[in-house]
Amino acid sequence: MKPLYIAAYHQSPFGKLMDATVPQIVERAVTGVLGEVGAPASAVDIASIAAACHFTLNEQGLLAGLVAEVPGLAGKPIESVENACASGGQAVLSVAQKLLCGEGEVGLAVGYEKMRGPDGKMDGKLIGKVLGYFSHPDERAGKVFVFPHIFAEVMDEYMKAHGATEEDLAAIAVQEYANARHNPLAQMRDVELDPKKACAIEGINRYVVESLKLKTFDCSQITDGYAALLVATDEGLARLGVKKQDCVALRGFAQATDPLKKAGRDVLRPAGAYRAMQKAYTMAGLSPQDVNVAELHDCFTVMGAIGTEVIGKAEYGRGARYWVDGKAAPGGECGINTSGGLIAKGHPVGATGVAMIGWSAWQLLGKVPSALQVKNARAAATFNIGGPICASVCTVLAPAS
Repeated sequence: MKPLYIAAYHQSPFGKLMDATVPQIVERAVTGVLGEVGAPASAVDIASIAAACHFTLNEQGLLAGLVAEVPGLAGKPIESVENACASGGQAVLSVAQKLLCGEGEVGLAVGYEKMRGPDGKMDGKLIGKVLGYFSHPDERAGKVFVFPHIFAEVMDEYMKAHGATEEDLAAIAVQEYANARHNPLAQMRDVELDPKKACAIEGINRYVVESLKLKTFDCSQITDGYAALLVATDEGLARLGVKKQDCVALRGFAQATDPLKKAGRDVLRPAGAYRAMQKAYTMAGLSPQDVNVAELHDCFTVMGAIGTEVIGKAEYGRGARYWVDGKAAPGGECGINTSGGLIAKGHPVGATGVAMIGWSAWQLLGKVPSALQVKNARAAATFNIGGPICASVCTVLAPAS
């Protein structure tokens, strides 16, 4: 396989983009990542842009045309992709696959989401309804906030199947909030969270669904943000003027999709997710033991636990314990979600998968804040999901050689 590299990464601070319009957001993402390496837009051969709520929240379609608004990109092959919360990862994979097919040497992957109004406020019920469209219609009845309800059920299954406690799962949120304190781009960087506060039902922390244990601090954020990266071949790096030692290699990647309906399948051991992760490791010629950096899709704390098992850093049913034991901390066995994860860094849906890969690349290049830097970072895994653990996009990165 022709080598592929992450040549540049750029993202906005996650949280609120205030009165920025969608055309402005797309332009900033594209020009921002090109500016990281001082390259003109004309250096890009192909592009893919991801978002999930652009029709429903932004009343904007044909995002590819907005990318083409950037001088130098008009007339080039550009597409929009949507795969729920895995849209960003899907955009990166689409670019990588096209480069491998010989459609160019430099590809651009962009992801964004604008979920808040120009005043920074959000319409929680509208957002809950819109995100609910990414579930099976048969599983929406009686659920005001569809995905928190679905994952409250998954959390209940996990706790009953593996003997995990609320405190065990809260350890994931506590570690991620601690990480976000050191990430200047994280949404919740000014919030302190300890185990007692994470579990206490008081203030903003409440049970989201009656009779189920999912709490506010178990949930990811409603977030505005954008992220973009450049993927290049060896020829593309030369065109960009980027040295190989300043890049990371996209060694492996894969995508798989399980049935949309949660009922009737094992969501604690999602077949597609495991299949995609194993294919990515096989393509990379690496194993979970080689990885000591990871960014995974913790839309809710239970997914932090399940994701740790999917990437192979914990045995089935032991994902939560991995965090409780401190193994996922920046100084642990494998620094997982050192960015703060979706729970504390933020979850701008279409940007999330791009940001996972970008932050992992920064880790391998030693570019993250020192308190979050994994020592001797040698390889990274990312696991991005969409829907009720339905769409899975996995990648494996390593230093360029």
